[in-house]
Amino acid sequence: MLFKDISILDENFDHKAHQWVGVKDGKIAYIGDVPPADAAEYGEAYDGTNRLMMPAMYNAHAHSPMTLLRGYAENATLHDWLNKLVWPFEAKITAEDYHSATLLSCAEMARYGVVSFSDMYFRAEQRAEAIIEAGLKANLADGVIAFDPDKPYSDYDAYQVYETALPKLHGADDGRILMDQTIHAEYTTVDPVVRDIIAYAKEHGLGVQLHVSETQSEHEECKGRKNGMTPVQYFESVGLFDVRTVAAHCVWVEDADMAILKEHGVFVASNPASNLKLGSGFAPIPKMLARGLNVCIGTDGMASNNNHDMFQDMYLFAMIHKGMGDPTVVTPKETIRAATRMGALAQGRKDCGLIKEGFKADLAVLDTSGPSWWPMTDPLCNLVYAGHGSDVVLTMCDGRVVYRDGEWPRFDIERVKAEVSARTKRIISEL
Repeated sequence: MLFKDISILDENFDHKAHQWVGVKDGKIAYIGDVPPADAAEYGEAYDGTNRLMMPAMYNAHAHSPMTLLRGYAENATLHDWLNKLVWPFEAKITAEDYHSATLLSCAEMARYGVVSFSDMYFRAEQRAEAIIEAGLKANLADGVIAFDPDKPYSDYDAYQVYETALPKLHGADDGRILMDQTIHAEYTTVDPVVRDIIAYAKEHGLGVQLHVSETQSEHEECKGRKNGMTPVQYFESVGLFDVRTVAAHCVWVEDADMAILKEHGVFVASNPASNLKLGSGFAPIPKMLARGLNVCIGTDGMASNNNHDMFQDMYLFAMIHKGMGDPTVVTPKETIRAATRMGALAQGRKDCGLIKEGFKADLAVLDTSGPSWWPMTDPLCNLVYAGHGSDVVLTMCDGRVVYRDGEWPRFDIERVKAEVSARTKRIISEL
Protein backbone atom coordinates (compact mmCIF):
# COMPACT_ATOMS: atom_id res chain seq x y z
CA MET A 1 0.00 0.00 0.00
CA LEU A 2 1.13 3.55 -0.72
CA PHE A 3 -0.29 6.28 1.52
CA LYS A 4 -0.48 9.49 -0.52
CA ASP A 5 -0.21 13.02 0.84
CA ILE A 6 -0.92 12.03 4.44
CA SER A 7 -0.02 13.63 7.77
CA ILE A 8 2.16 11.46 10.00
CA LEU A 9 3.85 11.35 13.38
CA ASP A 10 7.47 10.77 12.44
CA GLU A 11 10.03 8.69 14.35
CA ASN A 12 10.48 11.55 16.84
CA PHE A 13 6.69 11.87 17.28
CA ASP A 14 6.69 15.20 15.49
CA HIS A 15 3.86 16.03 13.12
CA LYS A 16 4.67 16.17 9.41
CA ALA A 17 2.10 17.05 6.78
CA HIS A 18 1.96 16.00 3.10
CA GLN A 19 4.01 12.82 3.39
CA TRP A 20 4.13 9.67 1.27
CA VAL A 21 4.50 6.36 3.11
CA GLY A 22 5.09 3.11 1.24
CA VAL A 23 4.60 -0.36 2.71
CA LYS A 24 6.20 -3.48 1.23
CA ASP A 25 6.74 -6.99 2.61
CA GLY A 26 5.33 -6.07 6.00
CA LYS A 27 7.66 -3.12 6.55
CA ILE A 28 7.76 0.61 6.00
CA ALA A 29 9.84 0.85 2.84
CA TYR A 30 9.56 4.56 2.05
CA ILE A 31 8.81 7.87 3.77
CA GLY A 32 9.14 11.15 1.93
CA ASP A 33 7.52 14.41 0.93
CA VAL A 34 7.36 13.33 -2.72
CA PRO A 35 6.11 10.08 -4.24
CA PRO A 36 8.68 7.26 -4.45
CA ALA A 37 10.20 6.63 -7.86
CA ASP A 38 8.67 3.15 -7.91
CA ALA A 39 5.22 4.27 -6.72
CA ALA A 40 3.41 1.89 -9.07
CA GLU A 41 5.00 -1.11 -7.34
CA TYR A 42 3.30 -0.47 -4.00
CA GLY A 43 -0.14 -1.66 -5.00
CA GLU A 44 -3.15 0.21 -3.65
CA ALA A 45 -2.80 3.99 -3.36
CA TYR A 46 -4.52 5.30 -0.22
CA ASP A 47 -5.75 8.90 -0.25
CA GLY A 48 -4.38 10.67 2.83
CA THR A 49 -6.64 13.73 2.66
CA ASN A 50 -7.84 14.60 6.19
CA ARG A 51 -5.99 11.59 7.56
CA LEU A 52 -3.34 11.30 10.28
CA MET A 53 -1.06 8.26 10.47
CA MET A 54 0.38 7.33 13.85
CA PRO A 55 2.28 4.24 14.96
CA ALA A 56 -0.22 1.57 15.91
CA MET A 57 -0.52 1.12 19.66
CA TYR A 58 0.89 -1.63 21.88
CA ASN A 59 -1.32 -2.57 24.82
CA ALA A 60 1.20 -3.29 27.58
CA HIS A 61 -1.15 -5.14 29.95
CA ALA A 62 -4.26 -7.11 29.05
CA HIS A 63 -6.28 -10.19 29.94
CA SER A 64 -7.96 -10.74 26.59
CA PRO A 65 -10.46 -13.53 27.42
CA MET A 66 -11.96 -11.30 30.12
CA THR A 67 -14.28 -9.84 27.50
CA LEU A 68 -16.50 -12.62 28.87
CA LEU A 69 -16.76 -10.63 32.13
CA ARG A 70 -17.54 -7.23 30.63
CA GLY A 71 -20.17 -5.61 32.82
CA TYR A 72 -20.26 -8.53 35.25
CA ALA A 73 -17.84 -7.77 38.10
CA GLU A 74 -18.80 -4.21 38.98
CA ASN A 75 -18.67 -1.78 41.90
CA ALA A 76 -16.58 -3.95 44.19
CA THR A 77 -13.29 -3.59 46.03
CA LEU A 78 -10.34 -5.38 44.46
CA HIS A 79 -10.46 -8.09 47.16
CA ASP A 80 -14.16 -8.81 46.62
CA TRP A 81 -13.81 -8.29 42.88
CA LEU A 82 -11.24 -11.09 42.71
CA ASN A 83 -12.46 -13.50 45.36
CA LYS A 84 -16.24 -13.20 45.06
CA LEU A 85 -16.73 -12.32 41.40
CA VAL A 86 -13.79 -12.85 39.03
CA TRP A 87 -12.23 -16.09 40.28
CA PRO A 88 -15.56 -17.98 40.63
CA PHE A 89 -16.50 -16.86 37.09
CA GLU A 90 -13.12 -17.86 35.68
CA ALA A 91 -13.46 -21.33 37.20
CA LYS A 92 -16.37 -21.92 34.80
CA ILE A 93 -14.54 -20.83 31.61
CA THR A 94 -13.87 -23.75 29.28
CA ALA A 95 -11.15 -24.18 26.68
CA GLU A 96 -13.71 -23.50 23.93
CA ASP A 97 -14.62 -20.15 25.52
CA TYR A 98 -11.11 -18.77 25.20
CA HIS A 99 -10.95 -18.59 21.42
CA SER A 100 -14.03 -16.46 20.79
CA ALA A 101 -13.41 -14.28 23.86
CA THR A 102 -9.86 -13.53 22.74
CA LEU A 103 -10.99 -12.92 19.17
CA LEU A 104 -13.51 -10.35 20.40
CA SER A 105 -10.71 -8.57 22.27
CA CYS A 106 -8.61 -8.59 19.11
CA ALA A 107 -11.49 -7.10 17.15
CA GLU A 108 -11.90 -4.31 19.67
CA MET A 109 -8.20 -3.55 19.83
CA ALA A 110 -7.83 -3.48 16.04
CA ARG A 111 -10.85 -1.18 15.86
CA TYR A 112 -9.03 1.29 18.10
CA GLY A 113 -5.60 1.15 16.48
CA VAL A 114 -3.93 -1.52 18.64
CA VAL A 115 -1.91 -4.23 16.88
CA SER A 116 -0.18 -6.02 19.74
CA PHE A 117 -0.74 -6.72 23.42
CA SER A 118 0.95 -8.29 26.43
CA ASP A 119 -1.58 -10.85 27.61
CA MET A 120 -1.56 -12.48 31.03
CA TYR A 121 -4.14 -15.23 31.41
CA PHE A 122 -4.59 -18.97 30.81
CA ARG A 123 -4.88 -21.38 27.83
CA ALA A 124 -2.09 -19.89 25.71
CA GLU A 125 -2.77 -22.16 22.74
CA GLN A 126 -6.42 -21.17 22.42
CA ARG A 127 -5.54 -17.49 22.73
CA ALA A 128 -2.79 -17.83 20.13
CA GLU A 129 -5.18 -19.40 17.64
CA ALA A 130 -7.53 -16.44 17.94
CA ILE A 131 -4.75 -13.85 17.69
CA ILE A 132 -3.36 -15.50 14.56
CA GLU A 133 -6.86 -15.57 13.06
CA ALA A 134 -7.28 -11.86 13.76
CA GLY A 135 -3.85 -11.05 12.30
CA LEU A 136 -2.54 -9.33 15.45
CA LYS A 137 0.53 -9.84 17.61
CA ALA A 138 0.87 -10.71 21.28
CA ASN A 139 3.21 -11.71 24.06
CA LEU A 140 1.35 -14.51 25.83
CA ALA A 141 1.88 -15.41 29.46
CA ASP A 142 0.09 -18.34 31.12
CA GLY A 143 -0.56 -17.72 34.79
CA VAL A 144 -0.63 -19.69 38.01
CA ILE A 145 -2.03 -18.95 41.46
CA ALA A 146 0.22 -20.75 43.95
CA PHE A 147 -0.39 -20.74 47.71
CA ASP A 148 1.16 -24.12 48.63
CA PRO A 149 4.85 -23.72 49.60
CA ASP A 150 5.40 -27.47 49.30
CA LYS A 151 4.14 -27.75 45.72
CA PRO A 152 6.85 -27.04 43.12
CA TYR A 153 6.07 -25.09 39.97
CA SER A 154 6.57 -28.24 37.88
CA ASP A 155 3.47 -29.76 39.53
CA TYR A 156 1.18 -26.96 38.31
CA ASP A 157 -0.81 -27.06 35.08
CA ALA A 158 0.86 -23.82 33.95
CA TYR A 159 4.24 -25.54 33.85
CA GLN A 160 2.86 -28.24 31.56
CA VAL A 161 1.33 -25.54 29.36
CA TYR A 162 4.77 -24.01 28.84
CA GLU A 163 6.43 -27.35 28.21
CA THR A 164 3.86 -28.09 25.50
CA ALA A 165 3.20 -24.63 24.07
CA LEU A 166 6.62 -23.02 24.15
CA PRO A 167 8.11 -25.03 21.24
CA LYS A 168 4.97 -24.41 19.17
CA LEU A 169 4.12 -20.82 20.02
CA HIS A 170 7.30 -18.87 20.78
CA GLY A 171 8.01 -17.17 17.46
CA ALA A 172 4.91 -18.59 15.74
CA ASP A 173 3.16 -16.82 12.87
CA ASP A 174 6.36 -15.23 11.63
CA GLY A 175 7.24 -13.94 15.09
CA ARG A 176 3.91 -12.32 15.79
CA ILE A 177 3.30 -14.69 18.70
CA LEU A 178 5.85 -14.64 21.53
CA MET A 179 5.77 -16.26 24.95
CA ASP A 180 6.53 -14.57 28.27
CA GLN A 181 6.51 -16.10 31.72
CA THR A 182 4.27 -14.66 34.43
CA ILE A 183 4.04 -14.21 38.16
CA HIS A 184 0.50 -13.10 38.98
CA ALA A 185 1.64 -11.10 42.01
CA GLU A 186 3.64 -11.39 45.21
CA TYR A 187 0.52 -12.00 47.26
CA THR A 188 -0.73 -14.86 45.07
CA THR A 189 2.55 -16.74 44.54
CA VAL A 190 4.66 -18.44 47.22
CA ASP A 191 8.40 -17.83 47.21
CA PRO A 192 9.54 -21.26 45.89
CA VAL A 193 7.24 -20.95 42.87
CA VAL A 194 8.38 -17.38 42.24
CA ARG A 195 11.97 -18.58 42.14
CA ASP A 196 11.08 -21.53 39.88
CA ILE A 197 9.32 -19.24 37.41
CA ILE A 198 12.27 -16.86 37.31
CA ALA A 199 14.64 -19.77 36.71
CA TYR A 200 12.41 -21.04 33.91
CA ALA A 201 12.32 -17.60 32.27
CA LYS A 202 16.10 -17.32 32.43
CA GLU A 203 16.63 -20.81 31.06
CA HIS A 204 14.37 -20.20 28.07
CA GLY A 205 15.17 -16.53 27.44
CA LEU A 206 11.67 -15.30 28.23
CA GLY A 207 10.42 -12.01 29.63
CA VAL A 208 8.10 -11.91 32.64
CA GLN A 209 4.76 -10.15 33.13
CA LEU A 210 3.39 -9.49 36.63
CA HIS A 211 1.23 -7.26 38.82
CA VAL A 212 3.11 -5.00 41.25
CA SER A 213 1.85 -2.74 44.05
CA GLU A 214 -1.60 -2.35 42.53
CA THR A 215 -3.24 -1.49 45.86
CA GLN A 216 -2.01 0.06 49.08
CA SER A 217 -2.97 -3.04 51.08
CA GLU A 218 -1.03 -5.31 48.70
CA HIS A 219 2.01 -3.08 49.00
CA GLU A 220 1.94 -2.76 52.79
CA GLU A 221 1.06 -6.41 53.48
CA CYS A 222 4.05 -7.48 51.39
CA LYS A 223 6.29 -5.57 53.80
CA GLY A 224 4.83 -7.59 56.65
CA ARG A 225 5.47 -10.88 54.86
CA LYS A 226 8.89 -10.04 53.47
CA ASN A 227 10.73 -8.44 56.39
CA GLY A 228 9.98 -4.88 55.34
CA MET A 229 10.59 -5.34 51.63
CA THR A 230 8.15 -3.85 49.14
CA PRO A 231 7.05 -6.00 46.19
CA VAL A 232 9.65 -4.32 43.95
CA GLN A 233 12.40 -4.88 46.52
CA TYR A 234 11.37 -8.49 47.01
CA PHE A 235 11.34 -9.24 43.29
CA GLU A 236 14.76 -7.62 42.90
CA SER A 237 16.09 -9.77 45.75
CA VAL A 238 15.10 -12.99 43.97
CA GLY A 239 16.61 -11.92 40.64
CA LEU A 240 13.44 -11.27 38.64
CA PHE A 241 14.70 -8.07 37.08
CA ASP A 242 17.61 -9.85 35.44
CA VAL A 243 15.14 -10.61 32.63
CA ARG A 244 12.93 -8.26 30.60
CA THR A 245 10.07 -7.47 32.96
CA VAL A 246 6.72 -5.75 32.48
CA ALA A 247 5.38 -4.64 35.88
CA ALA A 248 1.72 -3.74 35.66
CA HIS A 249 0.18 -1.00 37.80
CA CYS A 250 2.99 0.14 40.20
CA VAL A 251 0.46 2.48 41.80
CA TRP A 252 1.97 2.44 45.30
CA VAL A 253 5.68 2.18 44.53
CA GLU A 254 8.06 4.22 46.68
CA ASP A 255 11.06 6.34 45.70
CA ALA A 256 13.44 3.46 46.42
CA ASP A 257 11.30 1.20 44.23
CA MET A 258 11.51 3.61 41.32
CA ALA A 259 15.29 3.66 41.61
CA ILE A 260 15.31 -0.14 41.34
CA LEU A 261 12.94 -0.14 38.37
CA LYS A 262 15.13 2.43 36.63
CA GLU A 263 18.36 0.56 37.37
CA HIS A 264 17.06 -2.68 35.86
CA GLY A 265 15.19 -1.18 32.90
CA VAL A 266 11.85 -2.59 34.05
CA PHE A 267 8.85 -1.57 31.96
CA VAL A 268 6.02 -0.08 34.03
CA ALA A 269 2.61 -0.72 32.45
CA SER A 270 0.29 2.01 33.69
CA ASN A 271 -3.42 1.15 33.67
CA PRO A 272 -5.13 4.44 34.50
CA ALA A 273 -8.73 3.47 33.70
CA SER A 274 -8.59 0.16 35.56
CA ASN A 275 -6.83 1.63 38.60
CA LEU A 276 -9.36 4.42 38.90
CA LYS A 277 -12.35 2.12 38.40
CA LEU A 278 -11.20 -0.26 41.14
CA GLY A 279 -10.32 2.58 43.49
CA SER A 280 -6.63 1.67 43.54
CA GLY A 281 -5.34 5.17 42.83
CA PHE A 282 -2.92 5.96 40.05
CA ALA A 283 0.78 5.43 39.48
CA PRO A 284 3.24 8.34 40.07
CA ILE A 285 3.81 8.73 36.34
CA PRO A 286 5.32 12.27 36.45
CA LYS A 287 8.02 11.07 38.86
CA MET A 288 8.65 8.00 36.74
CA LEU A 289 9.01 9.99 33.54
CA ALA A 290 11.23 12.58 35.22
CA ARG A 291 13.53 9.80 36.42
CA GLY A 292 13.71 8.19 33.00
CA LEU A 293 11.76 5.01 33.72
CA ASN A 294 10.34 2.93 30.89
CA VAL A 295 6.62 3.71 31.04
CA CYS A 296 3.97 2.20 28.79
CA ILE A 297 0.16 1.97 28.86
CA GLY A 298 -2.26 -0.94 29.20
CA THR A 299 -6.01 -1.36 29.31
CA ASP A 300 -6.07 -4.29 31.78
CA GLY A 301 -9.03 -6.70 31.54
CA MET A 302 -12.58 -5.91 30.55
CA ALA A 303 -13.90 -6.53 34.07
CA SER A 304 -11.90 -3.58 35.39
CA ASN A 305 -11.83 -1.17 32.45
CA ASN A 306 -14.70 -2.34 30.23
CA ASN A 307 -13.13 -1.40 26.90
CA HIS A 308 -9.91 -1.68 24.92
CA ASP A 309 -10.03 1.90 23.61
CA MET A 310 -6.43 2.96 24.24
CA PHE A 311 -7.36 6.55 23.37
CA GLN A 312 -9.36 6.60 26.59
CA ASP A 313 -6.35 5.37 28.55
CA MET A 314 -4.07 7.87 26.83
CA TYR A 315 -6.43 10.68 27.80
CA LEU A 316 -6.48 9.59 31.45
CA PHE A 317 -2.73 8.94 31.47
CA ALA A 318 -2.13 12.51 30.30
CA MET A 319 -4.82 14.24 32.37
CA ILE A 320 -5.16 12.76 35.86
CA HIS A 321 -1.71 13.82 37.04
CA LYS A 322 -2.33 17.44 36.09
CA GLY A 323 -5.12 17.40 38.67
CA MET A 324 -2.50 17.17 41.43
CA GLY A 325 -1.58 20.80 40.79
CA ASP A 326 0.93 20.87 37.93
CA PRO A 327 -0.63 21.22 34.46
CA THR A 328 2.77 20.88 32.75
CA VAL A 329 3.38 17.21 33.61
CA VAL A 330 2.88 14.29 31.18
CA THR A 331 2.96 15.85 27.73
CA PRO A 332 1.08 14.58 24.68
CA LYS A 333 4.35 13.38 23.14
CA GLU A 334 5.25 11.42 26.27
CA THR A 335 1.77 9.91 26.27
CA ILE A 336 1.88 8.83 22.63
CA ARG A 337 5.37 7.36 23.05
CA ALA A 338 4.15 5.36 26.06
CA ALA A 339 1.25 3.94 24.07
CA THR A 340 3.36 3.00 21.05
CA ARG A 341 7.15 2.69 21.08
CA MET A 342 7.52 1.88 24.78
CA GLY A 343 4.87 -0.84 24.56
CA ALA A 344 6.70 -2.39 21.63
CA LEU A 345 10.00 -2.36 23.52
CA ALA A 346 8.28 -3.89 26.54
CA GLN A 347 7.50 -6.87 24.31
CA GLY A 348 11.05 -7.08 23.03
CA ARG A 349 9.98 -5.93 19.55
CA LYS A 350 12.76 -3.50 18.74
CA ASP A 351 11.78 -2.84 15.12
CA CYS A 352 8.24 -1.77 15.99
CA GLY A 353 6.37 1.20 17.37
CA LEU A 354 7.72 3.97 15.15
CA ILE A 355 6.95 5.31 11.70
CA LYS A 356 10.44 4.77 10.40
CA GLU A 357 11.88 3.18 7.28
CA GLY A 358 12.78 -0.46 7.90
CA PHE A 359 10.41 -0.84 10.83
CA LYS A 360 7.40 -3.15 10.82
CA ALA A 361 4.37 -1.53 9.21
CA ASP A 362 2.26 -1.30 12.37
CA LEU A 363 0.12 1.71 11.54
CA ALA A 364 -3.12 3.37 12.59
CA VAL A 365 -4.82 5.89 10.32
CA LEU A 366 -7.24 8.40 11.84
CA ASP A 367 -9.95 10.46 10.18
CA THR A 368 -9.29 14.06 11.20
CA SER A 369 -12.20 15.60 9.31
CA GLY A 370 -14.53 15.61 12.35
CA PRO A 371 -15.28 18.77 14.31
CA SER A 372 -13.24 17.76 17.37
CA TRP A 373 -10.08 17.89 15.26
CA TRP A 374 -10.50 21.50 14.14
CA PRO A 375 -8.66 23.79 14.28
CA MET A 376 -5.43 21.78 14.01
CA THR A 377 -3.38 24.16 16.16
CA ASP A 378 -1.37 21.30 17.65
CA PRO A 379 -2.07 17.85 16.15
CA LEU A 380 -0.49 15.99 19.11
CA CYS A 381 -2.73 17.83 21.57
CA ASN A 382 -5.73 17.06 19.37
CA LEU A 383 -4.80 13.38 19.26
CA VAL A 384 -4.46 12.96 23.04
CA TYR A 385 -7.02 15.44 24.36
CA ALA A 386 -9.66 15.41 21.60
CA GLY A 387 -9.11 12.16 19.68
CA HIS A 388 -11.19 9.04 20.08
CA GLY A 389 -10.74 5.40 19.16
CA SER A 390 -13.70 5.83 16.82
CA ASP A 391 -11.52 8.14 14.70
CA VAL A 392 -9.45 5.13 13.58
CA VAL A 393 -10.38 4.14 10.03
CA LEU A 394 -7.54 1.72 9.24
CA THR A 395 -5.28 -0.48 11.35
CA MET A 396 -2.34 -2.31 9.80
CA CYS A 397 -0.26 -5.01 11.53
CA ASP A 398 2.98 -6.09 9.89
CA GLY A 399 1.73 -4.56 6.65
CA ARG A 400 -1.60 -6.43 6.71
CA VAL A 401 -4.90 -4.59 7.12
CA VAL A 402 -6.70 -5.97 10.18
CA TYR A 403 -9.41 -3.30 10.39
CA ARG A 404 -10.74 -0.85 7.82
CA ASP A 405 -13.81 1.37 7.68
CA GLY A 406 -16.01 -0.74 9.92
CA GLU A 407 -14.87 -4.09 8.56
CA TRP A 408 -12.62 -6.83 9.95
CA PRO A 409 -11.39 -8.59 6.81
CA ARG A 410 -10.09 -11.73 8.53
CA PHE A 411 -13.16 -12.96 10.44
CA ASP A 412 -16.93 -12.59 10.92
CA ILE A 413 -17.43 -10.05 13.71
CA GLU A 414 -21.15 -10.77 14.11
CA ARG A 415 -20.45 -14.46 14.74
CA VAL A 416 -17.83 -13.60 17.35
CA LYS A 417 -20.13 -11.18 19.17
CA ALA A 418 -22.93 -13.73 19.28
CA GLU A 419 -20.63 -16.50 20.51
CA VAL A 420 -19.19 -14.46 23.36
CA SER A 421 -22.62 -13.27 24.48
CA ALA A 422 -23.91 -16.85 24.57
CA ARG A 423 -20.85 -18.09 26.46
CA THR A 424 -21.13 -15.36 29.09
CA LYS A 425 -24.82 -16.12 29.58
CA ARG A 426 -24.01 -19.81 30.07
CA ILE A 427 -21.28 -19.14 32.63
CA ILE A 428 -23.47 -16.80 34.68
CA SER A 429 -26.23 -19.43 34.71
CA GLU A 430 -23.76 -21.93 36.21
CA LEU A 431 -22.66 -19.72 39.11
